[in-house]
Amino acid sequence: MGLRRLRGSLLPLRAARLSYKLRRELSATREASTWRQPARVFLMAYVIVDLLGTALLMTPLTTPDHRGLGFVEAFFTATSALSVCGLSVVSIGNDLNTFGQGVVLALMQVGGMGIMTLASLLGTAMIRRFGLRMQLTVQTETRSLWVGDVRGLVSRVALIFLICQGLTFLLITPRMWLGYDMPLGEAAYSGFFHSISAFNNAGLSLYGDSMMRFSGDAFVLVPIALAVILGGIGFPVLLELRRELRTPRLWSLHTKLTVTTTAILFAAGALLVTVMEWHNPQTLGQMHWWAKLVDGFFHGVMPRSGGLNSVDTGEMEDATLLVTIMLMFVGNGSAGTSGGIKVATLAVIFLVVAAEVRGNDKVHVYGRQLSPEVIRQSLSLVFLSATVVAFTTVLLVRTTPFELLPVMFEVVSAVGVVGLSTGITADLAPWAQFLLALLMVAGRIGPITFVTALAFRDHRRRYDLAEARPIIG
Repeated sequence: MGLRRLRGSLLPLRAARLSYKLRRELSATREASTWRQPARVFLMAYVIVDLLGTALLMTPLTTPDHRGLGFVEAFFTATSALSVCGLSVVSIGNDLNTFGQGVVLALMQVGGMGIMTLASLLGTAMIRRFGLRMQLTVQTETRSLWVGDVRGLVSRVALIFLICQGLTFLLITPRMWLGYDMPLGEAAYSGFFHSISAFNNAGLSLYGDSMMRFSGDAFVLVPIALAVILGGIGFPVLLELRRELRTPRLWSLHTKLTVTTTAILFAAGALLVTVMEWHNPQTLGQMHWWAKLVDGFFHGVMPRSGGLNSVDTGEMEDATLLVTIMLMFVGNGSAGTSGGIKVATLAVIFLVVAAEVRGNDKVHVYGRQLSPEVIRQSLSLVFLSATVVAFTTVLLVRTTPFELLPVMFEVVSAVGVVGLSTGITADLAPWAQFLLALLMVAGRIGPITFVTALAFRDHRRRYDLAEARPIIG
């Protein structure tokens, strides 16, 4: 009897324990699906909009000859616009009429706003997953992603787009009208198109030579470059800078890393491009020294995902192309319109190497310690991106008549959704153009979904294995 009573008294405890396990499993399942659901929805929406844009560009309504674009041309152009990449196999200004250009404009705007909004929403969702203490810590560190603050996010993104694109339009349109003898309507349309292209980091232009007709003109190139910087630096950073611009000591760690690394890369890129192309007669060599500085600055900004060019990229020195490839691979800020591995990722990698060289087992920056998860995610993202670039480059070098450097340039431009080109994209076989289009999609949505997946996984073990130290180097 005593044993039965004891077992009976333990039943409620067992039931409570079982209930706890079930709740825990359900909670884990919900958390695991938190990132998958928005990622799936976004991927489906991306594919639907891309196919819709492709279908529209294939209709007779979009071309002057009323024949429409072929499937590969239409798919490549729609994907390039939606992924805000900028590589093109057609001339936007010559091969498309006003309606076709309007389709491209709409795809650029949807692509830019969609990426910025999605990245911010996923960042907010990642914060909501943490416990209350961690939520408060992350709020302190980011300041721009408030817990539960999803309402109004789209409107804030739209407002930023409207203000930045509007200012760019107002700055460059009068110069195009008065300085280049354009009719007012043509100048306004050109200013409208390029202001949207610049802030979205889309890299598409109405002109076959991109911005080369404005080479050396600071009144056109500098506003466009600034729009590229603002669009690419990231929505969270823009919000924080709006509030704390004059008090850098109050900036979050993410903003400090992004702004510092961005400034260093812009300065280094502009300096290296200017110095290496200073005497190149095909690019800067024949210009006045002031025009050289303007174009050098412009091309220090554009590889970071801008994609527009004011000199012939295909005529640049090999060393300049290598520097440009490295800048394109990095990209700009997180939750912005740019591509690449992002500047914060590069900063983390640099800090890890610096800590290892100094013999520190922890990575410290601005009075904070980087978490092992962030370090692992950064290393994984860089490794996977480099693997995709290497594999695709080898494939195209073996199957096309082009040399290594131009092929690698186009591949990194596609993966980093930049849009700069040495001029070989239009001459590639249709299957190679289709492959580059797929790389644009991977470069646009791949890093966001990959990092989110890593952040939301939950496979912690209840035990540790014995530590091992293989020989390195």
